[in-house]
Amino acid sequence: MSRAQIHGCGTALVTPFTPEGKLDHSAFRALVDWQIEQGIHFLVPCGSTGEAATLSLGEHLEVVRMTVEQAADRVPVVAGVGGNDTAATVELTKVVSDQGASHLMVASPPYNRPPQRGLIAHFEAIADAAGVPILLYNVPGRTASNIAAETTLELAVHPNIVGIKEASGDMDQILEVILSRPDGFTVLSGDDPLTVQIMALGGDGVVSVVGNAVPRLMSQLTEAMDRANLPGARELVAALEPIMHAAFIESNPIPMKAALAELGRMGDTMRLPLVQLADEHRDTLRAALTTAGAL
Repeated sequence: MSRAQIHGCGTALVTPFTPEGKLDHSAFRALVDWQIEQGIHFLVPCGSTGEAATLSLGEHLEVVRMTVEQAADRVPVVAGVGGNDTAATVELTKVVSDQGASHLMVASPPYNRPPQRGLIAHFEAIADAAGVPILLYNVPGRTASNIAAETTLELAVHPNIVGIKEASGDMDQILEVILSRPDGFTVLSGDDPLTVQIMALGGDGVVSVVGNAVPRLMSQLTEAMDRANLPGARELVAALEPIMHAAFIESNPIPMKAALAELGRMGDTMRLPLVQLADEHRDTLRAALTTAGAL
């Protein structure tokens, strides 16, 4: 399997729903088009930002197919998969691999809290079964299971494991992976506020939450870092910092879906147990969108 590299800014896409709670196909396809027009470098459907935990298998596959169809080879599509049952995740991986995405992003298993050797066995089984290259996704704040640097580096030699989205916030761990990774292994920030730091250390980009609302600014930020344009990056961070904060004022993706509703790009329907943004946070969100030039 080719170690095709993902680079730059990818948006972890929000999944829009109708007021009745069904997939909003037209809003989603319009979101994909707008993201690409704004200069985003790749798209990541069916992650935690896309409320994947509440999608049925049929909906999960439908969202991936819609992303692939609408992107129409203009940018790579990195489809999210994951689960805490390795056998079930392997089967999901096989099915999602057939939907046309260029890559899969596989989150570490939640709740079980496997030891590192269990994580290695889990990801190797998935990588062996995947029909496209995969990226690991380390997000211990959601899974209660950290992928240690040594584990990432052991997995990085697998021919079908081509990168990692790192959302541990542990800069020492991330630096160890960056310094010791094999050629062609991608390291992406999983936290918008750490994009500059991780790219300054040699990382390759970010999977962005705020890219849903401000895709041009986030793609420009990664491009500035690629060019070592630190003054330009600082200017962009000044515009982005309020929205990076507001995006997590409540659990992701509650604020970001509210932001897209403010921008008129979709409705503000969440699936339980997530709920709409609390009223007391809406002024903060609007102010952040204004600072970023989105409103």
